[in-house]
Amino acid sequence: MEEKIIRVGHIPDPDDAFMFYGLASGKVKLEGIRIEHLLEDIQSLNERAKRAELEVTAISAHAFPFVVDKYWIMKTGASMGEGYGPVIISRKYRSLNELKGKTVGTPGPLTTATLLFKIFTNGIRNIDMPFDQIMTAIDNGKIDAGLIIHEGQITYRSLGYNKILDFGELWEKETNGLPLPLGLDVVSKDLGEDLARKLSLGLKESIKYGYEHQDEAIPYAMRWGRGIDYNLGKKFVKMYVSDLTIDMGEKGKKTLELLFRKGFEKGLIPKIPEIELY
Repeated sequence: MEEKIIRVGHIPDPDDAFMFYGLASGKVKLEGIRIEHLLEDIQSLNERAKRAELEVTAISAHAFPFVVDKYWIMKTGASMGEGYGPVIISRKYRSLNELKGKTVGTPGPLTTATLLFKIFTNGIRNIDMPFDQIMTAIDNGKIDAGLIIHEGQITYRSLGYNKILDFGELWEKETNGLPLPLGLDVVSKDLGEDLARKLSLGLKESIKYGYEHQDEAIPYAMRWGRGIDYNLGKKFVKMYVSDLTIDMGEKGKKTLELLFRKGFEKGLIPKIPEIELY
């Protein structure tokens, strides 16, 4: 029987690598399926999803309303901040008021971080750039502040930046304790419901394998640590690979619906999409 090739897009960072370790290492197998991994930054994966190029891919939660006709959300694989999330940082400034009329570097138009920036701030310009260039742009004076995602969220203090706003803290306060939905894994509707569920279950098994074999999975994940040490890498993985990542459940669905409603009310997304979990 010929194997079906499934192309899976994910981000080259420790939490995504950890989630996919079981599958990437071959320790978790899906009968009749061969997975090909494609690693790209999240904005590039968002754009690929708009073109329906991959069977399974990580996307920003913000991107889902733009691809709802092409993909289902997998109940497994979501990245949710529980009291933490993207952070606005600066060298010079310390408050949102000080940023009025200034420019903040943001990590891409379809990223959830940029959506949150536009929902919750007013009078501050933004310019999109690759996420890994934002700190350098602050230091070079090209931007006044930056919206940091990925491991920058846990390294900026040690590098001497000021925290202006953590959107995870703000979201938790605004929503009475809901987690902040940041990233999703989605599966192509063209595959059909049965295969979609099989792939979602395979990812769930991969995450469970990683947790049960952290001595293998964490060092593998740290290949994409971008300058953070083992302990910080382990902390970062556990921030974004949680019980909600294994199954977002009703809490995850509720907070996604709220994000989409807020985005729609601000005119930032075209419609509030129906959420079906696979």
